Amino acid sequence: MPKNLPLSALGIMLFCNVAWALNVVVSKIAVSTLGLPPLFYTVLRSAMVLVVLFPLLREIPARLPMVLAIGFAVTGGSFGLQFVGLQTASPSAVGIVNLAGAPLTVLFTIIFLGEEVRWRRGIGMALALGGVGLAIGSPSGSSSIVGLSFAFAGVLIGAFASVFVKRLAIGSVALQAWAAVASLVVMLPATLLLESGQADAVEAAPLAVAGCVLFAGLVVSVGAHSAYFRLFQTYDANLIVPLTLLTPLLTIAFGTWLTGDTIGWPLLTGGALAILGVAIIVIRPSRNIFKPLLVRPRL
Repeated sequence: MPKNLPLSALGIMLFCNVAWALNVVVSKIAVSTLGLPPLFYTVLRSAMVLVVLFPLLREIPARLPMVLAIGFAVTGGSFGLQFVGLQTASPSAVGIVNLAGAPLTVLFTIIFLGEEVRWRRGIGMALALGGVGLAIGSPSGSSSIVGLSFAFAGVLIGAFASVFVKRLAIGSVALQAWAAVASLVVMLPATLLLESGQADAVEAAPLAVAGCVLFAGLVVSVGAHSAYFRLFQTYDANLIVPLTLLTPLLTIAFGTWLTGDTIGWPLLTGGALAILGVAIIVIRPSRNIFKPLLVRPRL
């Protein structure tokens, strides 16, 4: 594999980071400003992904039930909880909470796969989780503690499932297609039973809703995620994964600019500690962790 990333790969990673960061803000607008029920928004996003990736369903993967379960947890299950959280929490705070995914993934690999962690990664895990805790406890975070709790639950589920992705005999993009199927099977009945006002929200701003769904499903899930995973076919993970740390910084910037997030020093300090901790985690070698899912945003 090449030892350095060319400008084209750096450009792709910049596009991915911008798309992922904007998606947190777009999701906030969808479920808060536009009033889309969060599980319903998950259904719309999954449907868009399925429409585009439907041809990939022609080949049935091995261990299909496990593929569906893990795919749902990494995507629809995690997304749904994060969308619930974004109804009250700010995109900036949620972006920092998403950094908890890296230390949690390492923790689950220790428990379930016997991963050995030396003191450097241990320090990284402590810094990352401590930084996220500081961000949640900050004035701008504690005012939406319920929302951030849902967001953290989404990160927890996604981190747990990502531990087992490396054991699936299926490509990353094909996994997205089957994950969309699983998400629709679970979330469509859930939104019909647990939520209301779906049609009213769509009728109130159809173009805005369509724009959010197209961006989340087409630009982010199909475009950015697929481009990101293709880079791993050519370049070493240690060259690519650290670049995803730009996403929380951009999320804070976009949140401040587009949704008027309140940013204080405790939130920024917590974010800085979390980013430092995650950086330590991602540069350390691992035999069990699927690094493409270690830092990539859970949205």
